[in-house]
Amino acid sequence: MLRSSTGWIFIIFTFIAFTFLLMEVTAEVQEVRTLSEVLNERVDLEEIVVSKNSMIYDRNGDVVSEVFRDANRIYLPYEEIPTVIIDAFIATEDQRFYEHKGYDAIGIARALLQNARQDSIGEGGSTMTQQLVRNLFLTHDQTYNRKMSEILYAHELEKNYSKEEIIELYINTIYFSNGLYGIEAASRYYFNKPSERLTIAEAAFLSAVPNNPSHYDPLKNSEQTKLRQEWILNKMLESSYVTEEQFEQALEEPITLNVKQKSDLYPDYVTYIHHEFTELVAESEGFNEKLVQATSDEARSSIEQSLQERVRQLLSSGIHIETSLDPFLQNLAVKAIHRQVPDSDVQASAVILNHTNNEIVAITGGKGHNKFDFHRGFQSPRQPGSAIKPLLVYAPYLEEFDLSTQSTINADNVCFGEYCPRNYGGSQYGMVSLTTALKHSYNTPAVRILDQVGVDTAFQYVEKFSFSSLDSRDYRLPSALGGLTYGVTPLELTSAYTTFANDGTYSPSYGIRNVTDQDGTILYSWEKNQVDVWSKGTNDQMRSLLSEVMKGGTARRAQVSAPYSGGKTGTTNNYYDLWFVGLTDEYTTGVWVGRDKQSSIAHLNDKAPHLLIWQELMK
Repeated sequence: MLRSSTGWIFIIFTFIAFTFLLMEVTAEVQEVRTLSEVLNERVDLEEIVVSKNSMIYDRNGDVVSEVFRDANRIYLPYEEIPTVIIDAFIATEDQRFYEHKGYDAIGIARALLQNARQDSIGEGGSTMTQQLVRNLFLTHDQTYNRKMSEILYAHELEKNYSKEEIIELYINTIYFSNGLYGIEAASRYYFNKPSERLTIAEAAFLSAVPNNPSHYDPLKNSEQTKLRQEWILNKMLESSYVTEEQFEQALEEPITLNVKQKSDLYPDYVTYIHHEFTELVAESEGFNEKLVQATSDEARSSIEQSLQERVRQLLSSGIHIETSLDPFLQNLAVKAIHRQVPDSDVQASAVILNHTNNEIVAITGGKGHNKFDFHRGFQSPRQPGSAIKPLLVYAPYLEEFDLSTQSTINADNVCFGEYCPRNYGGSQYGMVSLTTALKHSYNTPAVRILDQVGVDTAFQYVEKFSFSSLDSRDYRLPSALGGLTYGVTPLELTSAYTTFANDGTYSPSYGIRNVTDQDGTILYSWEKNQVDVWSKGTNDQMRSLLSEVMKGGTARRAQVSAPYSGGKTGTTNNYYDLWFVGLTDEYTTGVWVGRDKQSSIAHLNDKAPHLLIWQELMK
């Protein structure tokens, strides 16, 4: 027994001597590389980056989604970390923190002696700096090799960072069980409040968890956590971090958890924002230009991978994405669709744009949409039917020929070679005004007009919109009736209609206002690009035509009490799709109804769910 104890004492002093000798030799031998150079080959001690939660905000500044992958961490700068939290950890983990240079020789010796007595290797003796090093760079293996590396890294870390910076990193990287890293995420999760509002009792309770996150898990082992909390309070009292009165009050205060799950609201909108953020990064950092210049599928794939990696990097850096989401309208859109389209096999999507600022205030991905599901609002191009007529047919016609809305056009049957379009039901109406032709959505006048304008000329107007799925095969007369090869998405078509609200000028609509870092510095925002599509005179006439569609035409069931309202319906062959896109003085809103696997929904046509959804949203 005596021989064993003597051996362990010899090991202890040898270990300590070796540690100090290594430090001295490293500092004095100039002919060889410094310890800093050797360690920096393995890790970058000069720039430590830890993942942070990113946040998506609505137009009111409220968080609607916290974005993180493996580590739920809300990063706090040193000045925002509550003093009571710092005091609790120093009192229990590292009382000589402000005196040592990364390692505590007395603490190491004490831990080694304890290990010798127990004939095992434990975790004792680590300073907060060593624990930080272990969490950032090393494993948690209980070996003397790992302990030696820990000491060396800690010593170097103290040379590069101030004590305050080390505390900041430490408090933000320690693990609080249940996927939580850092005191702020822990406080918001377990107590549903920011750490600045924690009581001394609650702060000590949470400070108990990192010592052994499984054993002190507040959800599974709260009694064990409470016992360690009492021990922590005693240590804080011994170190004069709390008074006797505060100590007694904290011991008596009951701990009541108020678990708050991760904020993840409005999955339809948030899914779209993730897509738009990728597009914003691609445009801002030149990825789009590289994709255009790529000469092979392999090169394009490599660029896409780089873009996705860049997006992941940004989302783990704690950015704030400020959006134009209107929670009331978003909720209303989801509920209106469920009310008006109860059929389980029929889907629908609605898009609401504030055309004054060209902002997406609401967008739905379909009934029962879960985050990152297929999104019918922006990922599902469909043939638009007659909803394309104002953009491709009537506005170009008025612009090219300087006509009035009372100009007439033939509404009888007509053939263009083998293509013979017909009006609904096969009816013929003779010569009718443009107002009548659009109001009742006659087909043959639209095809005649497109022929007179010229397909290429008419498409020069449409090319100014953000229609991503236009195809060379679309340049033909049937497109006057919405017979596009792939079609347009609800977001694209609704965005194009904002031109009628802005005197003939088109600007893309976006959901993201700004992307900032944690200090509020703007990192990304969309450039406001405008393009003149047609003249104000033409636009005024189009507004009059669209208004008549709602007053007494195919969209009369969508009427609302507003200073101005106008729009256009669209129905595709065999009733595969029902569309309505319309505008008021403030909003441009589009609604699509149909099945994912195209089949007839003729049984819904008379019920006009697309018009009723729009009316409910715009009331």
